[in-house]
Amino acid sequence: MKIYKVGLPFIGMSSLMLLMSPLANAAEMSNMDHGSMDMSGMDMSDMDHSSMDMSGNMSDMDHSGMDMSGDMSGMDHSSMDMSGMDHSSMNMDMSGMQGGEPPPNARSPDYSNGVDYGQYGKPVMMGSLPLWGVSVETLGYQFENDQIDFEFDTWYGTDSNRVTLRSEGSAQTNDDKEIDSLSSLAYWKPLGIFWNGEAGVAYNTENDKSAIMAGIVGTAPYFVETDARAYLYTDGQVQLDLGTAYEWRLDQRWVVRPELELTAFSKDDTDNGITKGFNEFEAEVRLAYETFSRQLAPYVGFSYESALGDARDLRRQEDEDVDSNSLTAGVMFWF
Repeated sequence: MKIYKVGLPFIGMSSLMLLMSPLANAAEMSNMDHGSMDMSGMDMSDMDHSSMDMSGNMSDMDHSGMDMSGDMSGMDHSSMDMSGMDHSSMNMDMSGMQGGEPPPNARSPDYSNGVDYGQYGKPVMMGSLPLWGVSVETLGYQFENDQIDFEFDTWYGTDSNRVTLRSEGSAQTNDDKEIDSLSSLAYWKPLGIFWNGEAGVAYNTENDKSAIMAGIVGTAPYFVETDARAYLYTDGQVQLDLGTAYEWRLDQRWVVRPELELTAFSKDDTDNGITKGFNEFEAEVRLAYETFSRQLAPYVGFSYESALGDARDLRRQEDEDVDSNSLTAGVMFWF
């Protein structure tokens, strides 16, 4: 058997070469560019990163080209230490997220986006347009007194400001054909949700006098129509008219409408049959049927009139009725 003797220099050179090989591989990886590394095909779900120490300085690493679209759901990051990472140079642009000021050309100020209004022009709110209307509350015949009663109200304006023309009275159908009416021209304006105010001038054909008028008209609780008007005549006489009405609907067409009216004066005027205080009370109950979209309502009813206080004695002295009642028939309409 032959025995080969290896010298000490050969052993030392071999050991040195074995040690240099790992160092060369480490040096080669430190100079590698990770920007082109493609990790899309790598399955890292089973990798355990619990023992990875990332406390070193990673600011010089280039991760721009790293593709980490693979499945990393199974990775354990619980023990990863990233306290040494430098985030000062991170710049995140969030200007595209919702919020903030819109660009100048996002939408036109009138929200039309450049589209015109066509042949009808720019739309406006209905409340700002001047409109007009006519309402005839009473146009009927009293069989007992042989007279025609009327009450109408016309207006022109908007929901905030109107001019109104109102008249109420009666016309005799016998030989004398006498017409007694109280007419007013007034400015109308809302005072609240349910109440409106009126102020203007008036003229009374019964005493042939003009007056200044002021009143409040509206809807009391439980939908009771209420009006109160005061008239100051040129001779200092003050007349106060109070009225109320309620519509009780039997169904969609048939309506029962009771009405009450009171009249009072501030001083005596025997020439015109007037005494101080309450002078007259009127009541009427109507049964109406609304037709033509409820704009026309024929009615039949029963009316009652009575003198009050000293006015009863004054009427007796002049041989006039202090109480009267009559069947009525007429029509109510508006347009």
